[in-house]
Amino acid sequence: MAFTFGLGLRHPLKIIGSTILLSLSVTTFAQSSKPMNSDIIYDIPEALVTIYSTKRPLFRSPSSVGMINESQLNQQHGYSLVPALNTVSGVRMEERSPGSYRLSIRGSVLRSPFGIRNVKLYLDDFPLTDAGGNTYLNSLDAGSIKHVEILKGPEGSLFGANTGGVVLLKPLSNTMDSSQINASLTGGSYGLLHQKVSLDKQWKKYRLHVYQAFQRADGYRENSAMQRLYLQTLQQFNYTTNSHIKLLILYSNLTYRTPGGLTQSQFDANPRAARPAGGPFNSAINQKAAIYNKTVYAGLSHETNFKNHFKHVIALFGSLTDFKNPFITNYEVRKENTGGVRTYLEWKDQFTEKVQWKWNIGLEAQQTSSNIHNYGNRLGEQDTLQTADDLKAQQYFFFTQFSADISKRVIAEAAVSLNYYNYRYQNNYPLAELEHHTIHFKPQVLPRIALSYKINPALVWRVSVSKGYSPPTLAEVRPSTNSIYTDLQPEAGWNYETGFRMQSFSQRFQADIVFFYFQLEQAIVRRQDANGADYFVNAGSTNQKGLEVQLTLQLIEAGEFNFIRGLQLRNAFTYYDFTFSDYQIATENYSHNKLTGVPPSTVVTSLYLQLPKQFYIFAQHNYTDRIPLNDANSVYANDYHLLQLKAGLKYPIGKGLTMEFFAGADNILNTRYSLGNDLNAVGGRHYNAAPATNYYGGVSATF
Repeated sequence: MAFTFGLGLRHPLKIIGSTILLSLSVTTFAQSSKPMNSDIIYDIPEALVTIYSTKRPLFRSPSSVGMINESQLNQQHGYSLVPALNTVSGVRMEERSPGSYRLSIRGSVLRSPFGIRNVKLYLDDFPLTDAGGNTYLNSLDAGSIKHVEILKGPEGSLFGANTGGVVLLKPLSNTMDSSQINASLTGGSYGLLHQKVSLDKQWKKYRLHVYQAFQRADGYRENSAMQRLYLQTLQQFNYTTNSHIKLLILYSNLTYRTPGGLTQSQFDANPRAARPAGGPFNSAINQKAAIYNKTVYAGLSHETNFKNHFKHVIALFGSLTDFKNPFITNYEVRKENTGGVRTYLEWKDQFTEKVQWKWNIGLEAQQTSSNIHNYGNRLGEQDTLQTADDLKAQQYFFFTQFSADISKRVIAEAAVSLNYYNYRYQNNYPLAELEHHTIHFKPQVLPRIALSYKINPALVWRVSVSKGYSPPTLAEVRPSTNSIYTDLQPEAGWNYETGFRMQSFSQRFQADIVFFYFQLEQAIVRRQDANGADYFVNAGSTNQKGLEVQLTLQLIEAGEFNFIRGLQLRNAFTYYDFTFSDYQIATENYSHNKLTGVPPSTVVTSLYLQLPKQFYIFAQHNYTDRIPLNDANSVYANDYHLLQLKAGLKYPIGKGLTMEFFAGADNILNTRYSLGNDLNAVGGRHYNAAPATNYYGGVSATF
């Protein structure tokens, strides 16, 4: 069963059946345990989806949505989003070394050597993903995020180009009173230090949020140190009853070393080593391989509501990035700037008392310019210029959606977007071209139809059909081979899914089960040349069939026992059957092979225990199945079990001041594994060793 901490995963059909039977049996038990009209207040509040611009109960949403609230984020160690995001079924976040993250939804890691591809991210009202398809999620400090919503599967009808999904990051807490100051300091193994302080102040019409954080770590491996200074402010002015203006500004100065991948023998001999010298190439240490990223991001939004029927929202945003990457083979310098707008008009009304509807129409447009210079890397210093290019990506899309809520029982949605994308490039060295070249992709229509039906107060059935589309990013058009790949085509495909949500009348038990089938054409796959430089190819088509299960169970609630004040269990189970259906390069045929980089199954189980005197214990177990590391499926990473533990005490001092003391441990089982493998790596350098058993502790104060 899904609660067995991942044991027996070689028999997926038994697991699927056991999980569904367990869900149904626990639902039946939980329904009978409390009357429907009970006045008792329960610890699992009704979750509301806000990513569609208006609040909607998650229980009735037709979409596959994963949510992580502020309480769940606080249960984790707080200096990385990795363990929290991995608690959502279908979501996988990896950490190749401190500061180097990868985020994928439903297997979208296939084309990501690092960073994020074909997933769209928003920070509050503003797109964090630029027009070139890149997202600097590692520029953010984990402590600045208070709420996460994840739409799984293609959501191009409202959010433009993506085939994996959409992530909304909320930087403001919903539990704040009129004013609050919070400060926290965490230290731990391998030189970890994470400091943060925030100020929230609410006046009658004006809210001020200021956040500052500093993080550093020496890293587990050689040449894996990181450091980040992060500043953020979010301000909102409600200048009338129905209108407000919002300003977001952030600055991030991030540096992290990149140790490079190891072969199996190197990984077994010394997992803490950086990539050694080999052939004509120096080691990662000698080349001082690293990433230097300074980013400024700003957004200004305005919202107006007209007589409870109309709403207009407009958001302007822009960013500047100074990026440097001394690598094994070269030294890359990028100057990037992005500007854009997202706006929509919403109209809601009702045909009758039983039929309420909402219709919106809008536009999102942005442009990213990137000036890229590649030099030789002479022991971490820029050498002679090798190539210089200017690239500019432009994308814009029009979108509209109509939804109806019928008798508080049926939610029907129909949405569509019209997407335009182009990029242009010009070589300044060594060719010194006088004109730029423009590549236009065919406009794409991305529809979505979804329906949810509340069978009874404890059970909702849902179904949806949607199309996804993702053009090559600028980093794929011009990868680290320093060449322009103009033949690279967008990937696109249709997604079909159906599922059930269940909950007890008391909401002590909640379950979300979904089956999906995604057919992706022209899938983009990462490969490496003989020098270890990345390039990308279209790999034909893929068949992606999956099951995702999310369970929450409140085993014990406040007042039921004197000693145990609360006990909550959460479980996320994922089973994927992802294969290439038509993929051949030269004489190599990879058709019907497993999709590279995607574990067939994962199980993440967490337990949160509340004791008297505000003492708590949190434990989390992660089982990840073995992962194919190359398209030929000739090399696999071993499956692994991870166990983490955190304990803390909240101690009120005087009026309005609360201290919290906490300590924890990660990888308690001392598992040797790679969290962020290099796929299709030349020479078999697939492995980036994750830390062995490590510890942390800290203190926070809230006033």
